[in-house]
Amino acid sequence: MTTSFSRRTEEDYRHCEAIIKRHSKSFYYAFSRLPQEKARAVYAIYAFCRTADDSVDSSGSREERMAALGRLSAELDRFREGQDADTPLWRALRDVFRRYTMDIQPFYDQLEGQRMDLDFRQPADLRRLEEYSYFVAGSVGLMLLPIIAPGADAETRRHAATLGVAMQLTNILRDIGEDLRDKDRIYLPRDLMAKHGYTSEDLENRLIDDRFTSLWEAVAARSEDLYDRFNETLGDYSDDSRLPVVLSAGVYRGILNEVRNNGYDCFSRRAVVGKLEKSRIALAVKASLTRKTGMAHTLAADVAP
Repeated sequence: MTTSFSRRTEEDYRHCEAIIKRHSKSFYYAFSRLPQEKARAVYAIYAFCRTADDSVDSSGSREERMAALGRLSAELDRFREGQDADTPLWRALRDVFRRYTMDIQPFYDQLEGQRMDLDFRQPADLRRLEEYSYFVAGSVGLMLLPIIAPGADAETRRHAATLGVAMQLTNILRDIGEDLRDKDRIYLPRDLMAKHGYTSEDLENRLIDDRFTSLWEAVAARSEDLYDRFNETLGDYSDDSRLPVVLSAGVYRGILNEVRNNGYDCFSRRAVVGKLEKSRIALAVKASLTRKTGMAHTLAADVAP
């Protein structure tokens, strides 16, 4: 693989990098530790996913948002046929597809997840929540695999999608109040709410009690189980990619503990993993990888905040 970039390609990737820096400090913190070529590929993929998400979550009528998603889908169709839109995002993605053996299907799966959000219905159970989570987040794991785990087998692909689902469940648990207030959405499964005796009225009243915490922890337990399952396939990732990938999982998993530290207040406080905690997680991840694989990183940048 070549690592040279033209001036315009450099500018296109900087555009994508600015998007990930603005919208996801956690992902940027982890994946900026990849070698430059790989990091830039991740930024371009993130920019695509962010564009898809914004097309659905932007202000405007359902028809306007559906039209925006339709335009993005049409651009992806043209991209598949080699007819790229002349924008920084699509130029950067074309460079990614030239450098790596990419699979375009997860990009379509991402758009399907956004369509599911447009016609959102509270999931009946955890299985349906995880199906939705695959499309909006598990698909991202599959997009990244050709960059960070080339030649991945079926099991590694399955667990890469699993990591995305775990992260999406984490997002949902962090953003319960925001999703209800700004989007009028309840992602918590109906059957789990009924099992724990917690109602939509309780949610609207921002009630944090034993019923809420037990409901929250039921979903968190599933998320944490999926993080653990992902760790089973770490050996299949490239040496230069293993630390950033596990670090991204560790920092995201840390959001769950921040919610707990906030007294499960998902309504008036947004759980954020701070710089010091990120550094602590990075050191723990580095030590764990060294024990498991014998891989030792010596660069201070690997664990710097």
